Amino acid sequence: MISPNAVPPVCRIMDYNKFLYEQSKKLKEAKKNQKIVNLKEVRLSPTIEDNDIQVKANNAKKFLENEDKVKVSIRFKGRQMANTSVGYTVFQNFLEKVGELGIVEKPAKLEGNNMTMILAPKKQ
Repeated sequence: MISPNAVPPVCRIMDYNKFLYEQSKKLKEAKKNQKIVNLKEVRLSPTIEDNDIQVKANNAKKFLENEDKVKVSIRFKGRQMANTSVGYTVFQNFLEKVGELGIVEKPAKLEGNNMTMILAPKKQ
């Protein structure tokens, strides 16, 4: 039906299989043009050293250059939960090393014994 609200309704006679084929071609073309965003994870520790942060930051830079999002997480164990502010300083140190390639999409947040932050690639 071309215009079902008209009096009388206007219809077109066509080959239904050809119509379905053209619809599937349009869907395939739309899928080809869309960008799939992957979420990669980098795990840190509250007691991580500077060299280890640099290695993890290099991995995150690779992910951001491939236009993937990066989830940075810290897991606190046992008595580390009493001093969660260390996690924020580790995240700040990590951001200084990755800052030119990514932006903070979701800031650091403590959920249970995990602290997570999500970085997205900068738009060019």
